[in-house]
Amino acid sequence: MSQSDQEIFQSARRELFSAVIGDVMDKMGLLRQFLPPAIVPLDRSMVVCGRALTVLEADVFDESVAGSHNPLSARPFGLMMDALDDLKTDEVYICTGASPRYALWGELMSVRARRCGAAGAVVDGYSRDTRGVLALGFATFSHGSYAQDQGPRGKVIDFRVPIQIGQARIVPGDMLFGDLDGVCVIPRAAEEEVLARAFEKARQEKTVRRALEEGMPSKAAFEKYGIL
Repeated sequence: MSQSDQEIFQSARRELFSAVIGDVMDKMGLLRQFLPPAIVPLDRSMVVCGRALTVLEADVFDESVAGSHNPLSARPFGLMMDALDDLKTDEVYICTGASPRYALWGELMSVRARRCGAAGAVVDGYSRDTRGVLALGFATFSHGSYAQDQGPRGKVIDFRVPIQIGQARIVPGDMLFGDLDGVCVIPRAAEEEVLARAFEKARQEKTVRRALEEGMPSKAAFEKYGIL
């Protein structure tokens, strides 16, 4: 693409929505690109768009274990702070692997991520410090709010590695787009075609809407435009 990532993401936030992106990927045979519907924005107006910084979490049962065979066992939060500090401009912290016993994201993480220029956080689990995150306006998608801390319950064991959430595989650098209707994964190899089709379809849908508002039957509109 001739446009920069920043320009692409700004245009996508302004013009696109998850449904139109998902529809386009369906037509391209990319049928498993949505994260589970339990992952929702903390505020319905939030939109997340950026590249995936993938994070793999695992359950533990003590915050620090001396003498373990795994050196991460002695590190509170494992590699979580390493992953957080590695965020780049327009990246999205996307985490999975934990059981639903504790929160994977919170206010101070949001402060650091925003300072790094990150675009948002998507976690396959809970978030906490909800008032603080909402006050920051940091785009956060999770299963909902739950205050129990990950400290003695979970550690990040790796990041910038392939992960899977539900049916969707996420590779570092894939584009993520999420709004109140869901979060979808746009594979980097297909990104240029997906976005070109999505922008075109979003604009065509406005034409179809006007036709329907003017009284055109839905069947006739579909036969003419191939969209409904």
